[in-house]
Amino acid sequence: MAEHIETSNDVTVALPTITERIPTVVVDDAHVIYRVHKGASGGTSPVAALKRIASRTSAPNIREVHAVKGVSFTAYRGEAVGLIGSNGSGKSTLLRAIAGLLPVNRGAVYTQGQPSLLGVNAALLNDLSGERNVTLGCLAMGMHPDDVQRLAPDIIEFSGINQRGDFASLPMRTYSSGMSARLRFSIAAAKKHDVLLIDEALATGDKGFRKRSEQRVRELREGAGTVFLVSHQLSSVRDTCERTIWLESGELRMDGPTDEVLRAYEDFSNGK
Repeated sequence: MAEHIETSNDVTVALPTITERIPTVVVDDAHVIYRVHKGASGGTSPVAALKRIASRTSAPNIREVHAVKGVSFTAYRGEAVGLIGSNGSGKSTLLRAIAGLLPVNRGAVYTQGQPSLLGVNAALLNDLSGERNVTLGCLAMGMHPDDVQRLAPDIIEFSGINQRGDFASLPMRTYSSGMSARLRFSIAAAKKHDVLLIDEALATGDKGFRKRSEQRVRELREGAGTVFLVSHQLSSVRDTCERTIWLESGELRMDGPTDEVLRAYEDFSNGK
């Protein structure tokens, strides 16, 4: 589109309309380093355990794992960004750093609002029913109780946990891992987020649920949010994200249009 401006000489000049891109996540030369104790030998008895604790106190046997190495990028409002890479490439670590759950050792991460991290290990209360977890999860995200009551049936229906019985009224400890992950996604996706971080949640469930999930991600993006999707299912990334970031060994290997990045990643994975 062009904006028309009239000059003093009655000449109409067409100027391009500038569309402002609003950053929601800025990752600036971020490094994340884990410090872990190396495995020690000496048996499993209480005495051996005390000896290992004493040796760590006097001479720590610590190994550093440089999980994210100088990664920089900017994500914008309305984007859906795929995050791909081999196992151990730093994808989940980077998401946790963006969510504020892990500190960066060097560099910085800036976000708009409070990002929401959704992963297959996101905590819900196993002793409570699915219905009760829906209520508590939505309230924890700041939703009004009236909205929670109105949306709860839709959230349960979206998750599909009642397809083989009334599981919504049963404790979550009776759920399969796939049912739990679908319910977590359904709760998180019921609210508009400035930044929603999804770690492998779309890999669970049947084809119908994945299609519903992908459509919901598009709706969140179109509602001016930013969505990050970590997945080993490249078809989900291709169908959901217009931009993809490829991490390998903690380093940013490529950042660009999804089709181009996936093609390069597939060539790399196939040894070309």
